[in-house]
Amino acid sequence: MPLPQGMLLCLGMLLMTAGGVMALCVGLPQHSAPLFGFGLFLGLGGVGLLVSGLCMAMKNLQVAVPGHFLLHPRTGTRFSPQQALSIQRRLDRIRREMSEDSVSRIPEPESSLPSTPPPWTMEPPPSYDTVMKSQEHREEL
Repeated sequence: MPLPQGMLLCLGMLLMTAGGVMALCVGLPQHSAPLFGFGLFLGLGGVGLLVSGLCMAMKNLQVAVPGHFLLHPRTGTRFSPQQALSIQRRLDRIRREMSEDSVSRIPEPESSLPSTPPPWTMEPPPSYDTVMKSQEHREEL
């Protein structure tokens, strides 16, 4: 571990311990409020230093833990040279097939619709009055 992270971690633990002891043992709120406040301030400062040291250490961590995406570096891939070559060849083959398909296939022209509709061969539907009169006659029977 590099020196700045180690120093931050050690100083954070030391301040957190000193602040906790001062706040809980020496400066109880009913005896001495200023000592309690100072101990609380030291403890929270120690927690902040400890967290920042841990964040710096995790940021510089280059160990690859299989299956855990948080611990992998964000740049680059984890393919072996053989896998990278086979992936590249596969992508090139797919690109060639796609370009050959687009060149060799001639799009079929869409069937044009006639400009006029076909002639109407059915008889027109009955009027509303005719339908209502026929229903009245059915109900009477």
